[in-house]
Parts: sequence; C-alpha cells; structure tokens
Amino acid sequence: MNDPLDAVREACARVAGSARFVAIDEPAFGRWIDALPGASPPVGLDPAHHHLGDADATLAYVVTLDAINFGSGWFPQLRKRPGLSGYFTIATCLEEHFAAEGAWSAGDLQRVDADRCARVFEQEGNREVRELMELFAAALRDLGQWLEAHHGGSFAKAIEAAGGRVAQLVVLLTEMPLYRDVARHGGENVPFYKRAQLTAADLAAAFSGRSHGAFVDLDRLTIFADNLVPHVLWREGVLVYDTGLAARIEAGERLSAGSPEEVEIRALAVHAVERAVAALRERGIETTAQALDYLLWHRGQRPEIKAHPRHRTCCPYY
Repeated sequence: MNDPLDAVREACARVAGSARFVAIDEPAFGRWIDALPGASPPVGLDPAHHHLGDADATLAYVVTLDAINFGSGWFPQLRKRPGLSGYFTIATCLEEHFAAEGAWSAGDLQRVDADRCARVFEQEGNREVRELMELFAAALRDLGQWLEAHHGGSFAKAIEAAGGRVAQLVVLLTEMPLYRDVARHGGENVPFYKRAQLTAADLAAAFSGRSHGAFVDLDRLTIFADNLVPHVLWREGVLVYDTGLAARIEAGERLSAGSPEEVEIRALAVHAVERAVAALRERGIETTAQALDYLLWHRGQRPEIKAHPRHRTCCPYY
C-alpha cells in the first residue's frame, strides 16, 4: 500500500474538484478561517482515554473500542444510557464490562456473537439495532483472529509492529475487512480510514504520547471523516449541500454507504479542513487536522448544532 495518509488527502481533493452535491462556500470558508485562531475546544476526556488499571488493560480497551467505533446510522434507534449519546453509551458499557470482568483476549474476541454484544451493550430485545450487533460481533471476531494470526494474540505486539508510525498502523489495521474504509467516486478509490486513524489518536491520548501511544507522525492524521464533523461544517456554512440532498438529510432519510452524496460529504469535510490547516500555517499559526477535528467534534455537541439532523448512513466505518 502507498502511504495511506497521502492517499486520503489526494483522493478527497480529487473528489472536491468534481463534486456535484457538496461544495465549499469560499466567502464563508474565509470568515471561518478568520475566526479559528481564537477558538479552542473544551477540556474533557473521552471514555476511550480512560485508564483501566494497567497499561495492558488500557491498550486492550482502546483497540477493542475502536474496532467497534461505528454505528452512527443506527444510533437514533440505539437504547442509550441517560444523558449519553450512542457512542458514549457503547464506550461506557465496554469500559464497565472490562473493569468488572477483565479485557477480552484474542481468544475471547473470536467467540463473541451478536447476542453477547447485545448483552454487553444493553441492546437485548432491540431488533432495530440487531444488524449493528451482528457487525460489532464480526468486527470483534476479526480483531481476535488478526491478533492471533499475525501478532501472537498480543495487543502490544500488534501496536509495536507499526514501529511508532500512524501510516503503518493504518496499513496493519486495514488487513481486517471492516477497517477497509475505501469508497468509489468517479471510477476511482477514495480512502478515508477513519477508525484506523482514530485508533492511533486514541492510543496517543490514552498513553500521553508515550509507550503504546508514541507515534512520530501523529501530525499527519487527517480528520476522522464521519457524519458529525461534516455536519458542523454544514451548519456553520463552510459546506453547502445540494438542495435535494439537504432536504433528504433534514427529513431523516438515510444515505446509502458509498453513494456519491455520502462520499462527497465526507471527502469535502476532509478537504476543507486540509485547506484550513494550510491557510492557518501560512499565517504562522501551527495546527493540525486532528486539532481542528477535535474542535469541530466538540462544537457538534452544542444544542444549536444537535437540533438539526445530520446525515445518517448504516456502515461499519463511522
């Protein structure tokens, strides 16, 4: 595989040049850039960054959580903990399960089925998310098989095999089918690798940039292209959606995974943030796509942003 992070940037720029349903509003983009230097995200830890007693348990938790860090298309139907979003519900349930019973080993992961997922994530009897539980189980079994077949069943050896490089970790993780986050647009591949990149970022946060979280190329991460960061850019006027696409999203219609509209939403968000990073650096302001992703993700928690529907797609990528 060629450098996967370069491939994401190049493909998203290509999509931006030929997109039919999504565009960057240039005047709004300029105003947005002007306002960015004074903006900062709130301080607070994601559940993925909690420490579970020791380094081995924390490592297993972070990698396992990111293996199933998807399902936003099903989240409106997910049975959630009071006051928690779909993601925070899943993360908290997994954390509590690991804290009570210990982290799943490679062997344990290979025995997980949809019923087990439904119990752990408190979705028993919820038929509307049964498909998601099936996908969770498949992703966890893939993880267990990958660990056993390639890394002696060891989470630590799997991360060490990346040699402290995000790009290599992405290559390794995409050996698993549900990490192959590559769409097609205009007859060409468009990789995003959202969860593979996020795994590196979460490990860096969980281990404070040391040990299993030490990556020399962390600054090369793109945004973690999902359905929240593009939504924030849309609501803030940076992205403009075709009238028909906007109406479909606002009506709660799901977009098909890999459809031109869905690919363009994700790709234009990546490209807009890449342009923002370049523009800020030209002004002498050092930043990264990851830093802007974090800022936008937290903005997405604001009531005025959450009040509007975001695009929903049922897929194992976000």
